[in-house]
Amino acid sequence: MSRKPSISEIGAFLGRLKADADCGADPGPLLAEKADLLERIAASYPDDRQAAEVARDARTAADRARRNRR
Repeated sequence: MSRKPSISEIGAFLGRLKADADCGADPGPLLAEKADLLERIAASYPDDRQAAEVARDARTAADRARRNRR
């Protein structure tokens, strides 16, 4: 089982999110990172259907963004 993301991992992600938003960078890599974090959170709470749904939706958005960049 994956471990839950640490506070420092989430903080680092939020920092990259802000930096990328400030410079208008491609959001695709951040969408993938967000999906990874949410999947790890959902895996830590296997009985939480809402967490699994949010993670699944995030992965779908990340995959769609990756396909659209090609």
